Amino acid sequence: MTRLLIIGGSDAGISAALRARELNLTVEPTIVMADHFPNFSICGLPFFISGEVQDWRNLAHRSAEEISQQGIQVWMNHWAEAIDPIQKTVTVKDPNGQQHILHYDKLILGTGGTSVLPPLPGLNLPGVYPLRWMTDSFAVQKHVTERSPQHALIIGAGYIGLEMADALSLRGLEVTLIQRSQSILKTVDASISQLVQDELQRRGVEVMTGVSVSQIELKGDRLLVSDAKGFQRVTDLVIVAVGVNPSTQLAQTAGVQTGVRGAIQVNRRMETNIPDIYAAGDCVETYHRILQHNTYLPLGTTAHKQGRIAGENAVGGDREFEGSLGTQVVKVFDVAAARTGLHDVDAMAAGFNPLTVETEAWDHKVYYPGAHKLRIRVTGDRTSGRLLGAQIAGHYHGEVAKRIDVFATALFHGMTVDAMSDLDLSYTPPLGSPWDAIQIAAQGWSRQFSEFSKVSHSIS
Repeated sequence: MTRLLIIGGSDAGISAALRARELNLTVEPTIVMADHFPNFSICGLPFFISGEVQDWRNLAHRSAEEISQQGIQVWMNHWAEAIDPIQKTVTVKDPNGQQHILHYDKLILGTGGTSVLPPLPGLNLPGVYPLRWMTDSFAVQKHVTERSPQHALIIGAGYIGLEMADALSLRGLEVTLIQRSQSILKTVDASISQLVQDELQRRGVEVMTGVSVSQIELKGDRLLVSDAKGFQRVTDLVIVAVGVNPSTQLAQTAGVQTGVRGAIQVNRRMETNIPDIYAAGDCVETYHRILQHNTYLPLGTTAHKQGRIAGENAVGGDREFEGSLGTQVVKVFDVAAARTGLHDVDAMAAGFNPLTVETEAWDHKVYYPGAHKLRIRVTGDRTSGRLLGAQIAGHYHGEVAKRIDVFATALFHGMTVDAMSDLDLSYTPPLGSPWDAIQIAAQGWSRQFSEFSKVSHSIS
């Protein structure tokens, strides 16, 4: 019987264990994890803090009992301290400080990521919190519930920062959102992020861009946040949400090679450089389907897929990760913003000749009540007409997420932008139009592409 050991009990680790059991019931995976929250949706933390999810237990994809019923052993509150790839053992410490030696035939690393904590004085002060793990959310929830803060300041305007601005506003706090760059939500172009910023400001969130926080200090029983250029805000609560780094120290001490951003190097079978050791999730590099090389894209959807592949291959399978497109979506109050594929800058760096065209289209027929405009940016290659990426923003009732998924599917299969018009998409007036909004946007791109082609032809 194959001894399958998995370090990490989040998306990648649980997916690996479940897939291994699906394919081989004689395998009894053992998962070692440092906390007691197996298979919890970290992406759901802002919605627990907002009160939209009232019981934190509902964030679990599966309970510990349900996981155990699948024939998977879960060692919660155990810390993996060392890997010996020669003897094929992992040294594990239990809550009492005692060490245990676990043997494996196949090992899967799903150690995840850690919050990026900038080198700021004051990060350890009471009332300053990252938001990465369940315990972080409990600390923030306790602070908000017991201390009744009036104001919160969020450092970082990425996905978590935006969702926390929404969440804390729903809890009745005044919110200031700080971003070091000149625009928020850097995963999309400025015109898309501006729609999100407008919505934040419409809801009373103060958005400050071009601010690089340099210090947090106590001011009485409150916190003073400042930068070197004169910015200052007094607040009751600080959330630090400036990104994630791969957690790879354990892997590195075992001789596992790392690469982009210090993430574990894996091939598309999720194998590391050490025989019989696999890795998946936020701790690893991710193969990008368009760029055709590894990058770092820590996403929950990716972790689930990579874990499933690692689990399958660990029990004798032969499956490859087909690649990520960086498909993401965020909801901020009534606006959703999504992206997939490449921006102009990324596409140009990869050797493409990109053209991006922005279009506005209604999410459904205007004569049916409740229609909203969607702003859609389509990026394609001027040389081949190939679709390279797309971005959408608009009212979340406009099915922004599902529409970006159509673009993602087209990207996955290497379609041209023009071919989007050939897709047989559903239509009824309350939900769409005979030409869906994404097809209208694709046709807008194709028109400009044709004009570009005519000009290029006349010049040549």
